[in-house]
Amino acid sequence: MTSRPPATPKSSAGRLRALRNILAMETANGFADRAVSGGLDGFLRTLLGDADADPAIRWLADHGMLSVGYGELDATMRERWARETERLLATSGEAPEPAPRRAPRAQAPPPAPTIDAPVLRLKSVTRAHVAKLAKMGVETVRDLVFLFPNRHLDYSQRRTVAQVRPGEDQTIVVSLWEARQVKMGRGGRLSVTEAVVGDETGNLRVVWFGQPWLTQTLLRAMAKASQSGKGNAQLVLSGRVVVFNGRTQMESPEWEPLDDPDAADLVHTGRLVPVYPSTEGLPARTMRRIVREALDTASVDGSLRIEDTLPDALRERLGLIALSEAVAQAHYPDSTETKETARVRLAFDELLVLQLAVAAKRGNGQRKAKGIPLAPMPEPVRAFLGSLPFALTKGQETALAEAMDDIATAERPMSRLLQGDVGAGKTVVALALLLTAVAAGHQGALMAPTEVLAEQHFMNLRLMLAGLEEPSQGAAWFSVRLPGHDGPITIALLTGSTRAAARRELRQRIADGELDILVGTHALIQQEVELPNLALAVVDEQHRFGVLQRAALRGKGGAGDRPDPHLLLMSATPIPRTLALTVYGDLDISTIPELPAGRKAIQTRFVPAARAEDAERFLVEQANAGRQSFVVCPLIDESEAVLARAATVEYDRLRETTLAGLSVGLLHGRLPLAEKQAVMDRFRAGELDVLVTTPVIEVGIDVPNATVMLIEGADRFGLAQLHQLRGRVGRGEHQSYCLLLSEAVSEDAKERLAVLVGTNDGFAIAEADLRLRGPGDFFGTRQSGLPSLRMATLDDRDLLASARDEARTLLAADPALAAHPQLAEAVAHYATAVTDDVA
Repeated sequence: MTSRPPATPKSSAGRLRALRNILAMETANGFADRAVSGGLDGFLRTLLGDADADPAIRWLADHGMLSVGYGELDATMRERWARETERLLATSGEAPEPAPRRAPRAQAPPPAPTIDAPVLRLKSVTRAHVAKLAKMGVETVRDLVFLFPNRHLDYSQRRTVAQVRPGEDQTIVVSLWEARQVKMGRGGRLSVTEAVVGDETGNLRVVWFGQPWLTQTLLRAMAKASQSGKGNAQLVLSGRVVVFNGRTQMESPEWEPLDDPDAADLVHTGRLVPVYPSTEGLPARTMRRIVREALDTASVDGSLRIEDTLPDALRERLGLIALSEAVAQAHYPDSTETKETARVRLAFDELLVLQLAVAAKRGNGQRKAKGIPLAPMPEPVRAFLGSLPFALTKGQETALAEAMDDIATAERPMSRLLQGDVGAGKTVVALALLLTAVAAGHQGALMAPTEVLAEQHFMNLRLMLAGLEEPSQGAAWFSVRLPGHDGPITIALLTGSTRAAARRELRQRIADGELDILVGTHALIQQEVELPNLALAVVDEQHRFGVLQRAALRGKGGAGDRPDPHLLLMSATPIPRTLALTVYGDLDISTIPELPAGRKAIQTRFVPAARAEDAERFLVEQANAGRQSFVVCPLIDESEAVLARAATVEYDRLRETTLAGLSVGLLHGRLPLAEKQAVMDRFRAGELDVLVTTPVIEVGIDVPNATVMLIEGADRFGLAQLHQLRGRVGRGEHQSYCLLLSEAVSEDAKERLAVLVGTNDGFAIAEADLRLRGPGDFFGTRQSGLPSLRMATLDDRDLLASARDEARTLLAADPALAAHPQLAEAVAHYATAVTDDVA
């Protein structure tokens, strides 16, 4: 017979009230054991000392709640102990507060919460939970309904006790025979709940570590079953079976009491069990309980009731299930097949809403903005292309033709993304377009994310225009003459490090109309810089800029009633097509798919630290054969000073050891621009055998005779950056090599390096990089304007294509989505998260 809680004498009421307050503080602090100085265990020991004299405290002690070893539990176990203690306190008969002089009027119970009610209306949500849920962006019941699991634990495999197999997740439905609390560990400090369960095929030992209150919970379940005449208590257990000391047992499984062995409303066991995003103080079991209550709140007669966002005709045509069914199955799927069916429906919704937002934004931009018409392929551009020592590839020609078609019209400004693999020749296309703007009497600008990249672009433009320069030039500016253009064309560099005097001179030359193309960093968008005649803005490595920064550069020429400048975005990191269409659906995309003819595939090898000297000797062999090499030092810190020291130390070591007798140069970000140019000119001229450098050579260096890229500390670099560095070699007729030197390599780094060793295809590498890092890290988190796609994946290419087509069809028939209010609301919600390049 189950014992009844004793009445609480007034002598213990204060201590139990203090315990309640402590529990509340622990809940608010995420169960960090900070509510009591010295830890909660000390307070519990004090209570335990009064147990013999105080029946209410003895009630807690008999249930194992005062000898828990709270300090040794993790946050999940502490929360479970706290919840059970709160439940026992609620039944302990604590003396009530004095009654008010007048009895309050009976009030009607509050109405059941709706799907748009705040989460605090749910019974399973405490005030402490509210703040933690808010950190996850969850404020309403609806937010919980659409908070989908990160994954599911497959506890659907029901077995008998005789069928359980060690090392696998499985579920058993059993009778509870015994439950007791035992002490384990040094000095018996660890409390363990031990139970014996069984079915018609045999018995099994089950242990739960650090949950001493569970013993009394199981004993009460046994007593309740006995009193009801049902025999033994029935449990569902889901978890992993292990072999300990030659004995099979289940350790710390999820469990639920079971009245009906065929019940379908299990939450923690016996099915595909959801694992939700969480945060400290909200363990998995708590999140499941909260989300399940939210789902029940949004249900009528056991079925979820959510208004569908898709028109019935569209849904039926594409074979998609109803939204209510998809949401229900996404949380608690009946099978892996129904889980995927639900994911496809929800992924389509995400992609459709995103494509609607992108298409609507693009349509608004096209209706509002007018472009600056530029005559395509003017004589100066043809002269520039004719001066190059190589012919454009087919991909370059196509990309240039597509962009020329864009800028020839005043209907709308160009908004195009130009992407291609390392060495594909994007900069040549960009320079031809910049010269087209200048030939029409306008200005152009090229913005790069860092000073190093801006300087590299400036030096590369100077190199491509070699032989056309005017005699007078400076370190940060030069002029060229091209047939068909009156007067010189002046190109200048502006970065945050540009000295005040030089900055004033540049501003004056801009004001006098003497500056045609400005290359720089974010310094270009500062208020003091004016480009009143800007017709084309080129943004390189555009995913490393924020939306507002890109818009600010374009705004340099589109102020007032003036037409907007054309915009060309370049990506030296190839973007997988699925993601490009998803994120940049408001842009036209040009891709240069091939490298210049005659290039051999670079051979890439991983070199362990023990064979570093062999790699260095290979540089000597290449130098003796008349070839040149790069040695790149790792990016240890963002500080240029640290980079410079790293390169300098390696430069001195190599000159004094393996590379003694070779001509070795040094290049790093702290060198003055003129000195950087001088070092690179010597390397291009073949005066240096080996160039020791930091990653300043990542972009824009073209030395056909360089055949070896030795990257030290390769595990410190990202996959995309390694591919960029590798692309500095392999530009001539000779076989080229990339040697990845590394000491201790983590599993993640091994996977990255294996990708690079396995392929030279930049798009394949980009796909792998995206899978390894995820969209946020791939693009640089918030800077890209990348929305949160929770259900769509990179493999949803067909689904994305369908979403684009349906978005165009819907907007063509109903531009304001007036007939689809649910979709219109969803689009408005997403509109703040998508790329805003067309504005």
